[in-house]
Parts: sequence; C-alpha cells; structure tokens
Amino acid sequence: MGITNVFADSGVTTGPDFGMNLVFIVIMFGVLYFMMIRPQLKRQKEQKAMLEALSKGDEVVAAGILGKIVEIDSNYVRLEVAKGVIVQIQRGAVGTLLPKGTIQ
Repeated sequence: MGITNVFADSGVTTGPDFGMNLVFIVIMFGVLYFMMIRPQLKRQKEQKAMLEALSKGDEVVAAGILGKIVEIDSNYVRLEVAKGVIVQIQRGAVGTLLPKGTIQ
C-alpha cells in the first residue's frame, strides 16, 4: 500500500577517471602552447632579427618617435627626428622598421 521496495546499493562507487583528467591537462597545455607561447616566441625572434638588421639610413619608430638612423653602434642608435635634431636611444627601444621614404 504505502510501502515501496528498497534495494541495497552494491557499494561500488566510481570516482573521477585519472586517465581522462590527464588527457584533459595535456590538451589544455597543447592549446596554451599553440595559442600563446608559440606566437610570442615567433614575435620575439622577428624583433631580434629586425634589431640586428638595423643600418644607417633606416627609418624607424622608437617609443612613438619617428626618425632616421644617422649613427648606430652595439647598444645605442642616434636618430635624426628633425633637421639638425639628433636623439640617442637604446637599440632595444626601436619598435618598428618603416619602409624607405616614409619620413619626408
């Protein structure tokens, strides 16, 4: 009438599968590597190559300042930002190499 049958549990409980957790962690590391780490390494490599290839007469942007390289050594670059105005900056501060003829 109001009584229902109750069956005993087998007592076996299953927890999270360690293998699936490990697969998930490996997949997440792969996504992180290909979406964040690898592009950053590529940008750093391109920036280093650009800094090594700088030469006299190149037009560059350094910290928002446009200038033409008039002298360069291993650590510093001297930019002509206006006629007769020369600014000395660190070589690593150069952000972008502009195409020739950009600065008039």
